[in-house]
Amino acid sequence: MSATSPSHAGPSPSHSGPPAAEPPPPARPRSRWIALGVIATATLMTILDGSIVTVAMPAIQTDLGFSPAGLSWVVNAYLIAFGSLLLLAGRLGDLAGRRRVFLAGTAVFTAASVLAGVAADPTTLIVARFLQGAGSAMAAAVGLGILVTLFTEPAERAKAIAVFSFTGAAGASIGAVLGGLLTDALTWHWIFFVNLPIGVAALAVAVPVLPRDRGLGLPAGADVAGALLVTSGLMLGIHTVVQIETRGWTSPATLGFGALSVALLAGFLLRQATARTPLMPLRVLRSRNVSGANIVQMLMVAALFAFQVLTALYTQKVLGYGATATGLAMLPAATAIGAVSLGISARLYARFGERDVLLVGIALLIAQLVLLARVPVHANYVTDLLPPMLLASGFGLAIPALTTLGMSGSGERDAGLASGLFNTTQQIGMALGVAVLSTLAASRTEGLSAHGASPAAALTGGYRLAFAVGAGLLTAAFLVALVVLPRRPRTPARETGNDPAGARGEDQVSAR
Repeated sequence: MSATSPSHAGPSPSHSGPPAAEPPPPARPRSRWIALGVIATATLMTILDGSIVTVAMPAIQTDLGFSPAGLSWVVNAYLIAFGSLLLLAGRLGDLAGRRRVFLAGTAVFTAASVLAGVAADPTTLIVARFLQGAGSAMAAAVGLGILVTLFTEPAERAKAIAVFSFTGAAGASIGAVLGGLLTDALTWHWIFFVNLPIGVAALAVAVPVLPRDRGLGLPAGADVAGALLVTSGLMLGIHTVVQIETRGWTSPATLGFGALSVALLAGFLLRQATARTPLMPLRVLRSRNVSGANIVQMLMVAALFAFQVLTALYTQKVLGYGATATGLAMLPAATAIGAVSLGISARLYARFGERDVLLVGIALLIAQLVLLARVPVHANYVTDLLPPMLLASGFGLAIPALTTLGMSGSGERDAGLASGLFNTTQQIGMALGVAVLSTLAASRTEGLSAHGASPAAALTGGYRLAFAVGAGLLTAAFLVALVVLPRRPRTPARETGNDPAGARGEDQVSAR
């Protein structure tokens, strides 16, 4: 497997450098799996919260009096806070202790959910959504870092990452169904209140089972200038991207804020190359596995926005499905992802290696979007939509493989940073997917309408174009994985998963 053991990964610190963090005490086997359940639950809340809100947006607008432009900030406030704080929160976990950051983030998210549920005006709800995003960033950024330090044996780590990845993949589909049910049966307030019992239960279980880690200490990475540069650069960049659909690609605001965001992030990288105690040591990016996995993930997530969001829009606006029916229609995708990621992915990685399994997963996803690029105006669910839903199983192969590769270059000192980086590229890919694919779909729809197409035909034409471009992005991800990610030789130890030490040694060579 490509995941390295924290005790073997990364260069040894020099005597003049920051002290290495003390490794967490070994956890009992049962406690490790309970801890995994806590981390997966927090991930599920984070992903679910992003999709559950979209279904309730019309009810929120009517009840609180949002303007059409203001309503988008119910989503954007969350995305901006979440995406911009992941990298900083991940590094903070390495410095102050990942357990502390995880518990604090879960507590902030839970409290902010209550605030959102009782909101009686747009300002309160937007502030609560920003706080939810900040809490989610803290918990999500260190979750993978805790996981890879708990599960160091390759076969167990593969199973743990498969569980973790499935909860993230299933969260969006579950959110669509749950959001429709809660909004229809109760009120939109309950899409936020439902987080309270889940968050309290997660905290109650997390306190005794998550490993205590002291961290490197804040002076080991007290790069205030770097923190300001990366947080402001990401926040401005994500804000610019999510506003593209409103402002347009060539507006002065888009071009100006985009250029400033790039300048701030470039300044951050320059700062990290010269700072005595960098916030993000650039050694993390030297691994072909880590850098390659993050690039592939960004392309893949951007493309799969076409599936997750545009398929829901197609079923509702073209086929006339309701919110609950749309969620149920997409459940086979979550089922297929779960069957593959939880059932066979770990065994396939042990036998064939993450890179080869990743390529197969991306190929299935390309086929999925190619089929969706041919959907008709009057579709039959069984023949036109169910096959793409089942091909979503490729996600169950690809995401756990990418997660393992993306964390493979991290040692005990950098696990939180690598986790934060991996989640950050995911959010950037999602934001770019929203901006690029939704804009292309809208432009195509307007063009077809201008030439006399019916509303349903014009919408379908726009969605088809977005699906086709998504297939192109996935093809680019496939080529990057093929060229950049190193292919590992299979050994008897890899195939059986019974020689963790040998697998770790092999990973050390291939990750360089």
